[in-house]
Amino acid sequence: MAKNILIVDDSASVRQVVSISLKQAGYDVIEGVDGKDALKQLTGQKVHLIISDVNMPNMDGISLVKAVKQMPAYKFTPIVMLTTESQEAKKKEGQEAGAKAWVVKPFKPEQLLGVVQKLVLP
Repeated sequence: MAKNILIVDDSASVRQVVSISLKQAGYDVIEGVDGKDALKQLTGQKVHLIISDVNMPNMDGISLVKAVKQMPAYKFTPIVMLTTESQEAKKKEGQEAGAKAWVVKPFKPEQLLGVVQKLVLP
């Protein structure tokens, strides 16, 4: 059974690059254009991992992490922040909210897949 991964980014090109990499590795992909849209995608289906940008309109990635961690069905879902933000204070804020990993853009698809494989258990 394929593993579902939710990608949340307001950039269509970033979602496309991440989606292609994940699909080639055998994952199923759900997409959200911002935090609010991502929450609408979480309808009770099993999601094995969420990959989210930090800076997005309507609801940023840190707020999304906090909201997901309040949802009983998803509170244990690992979340990776994929962002241009590299300041330690932002990373700490993300970790405190519940993010498990932090990948800085630009990234190499194999780097992201390595993080995904560590967090999505077989």
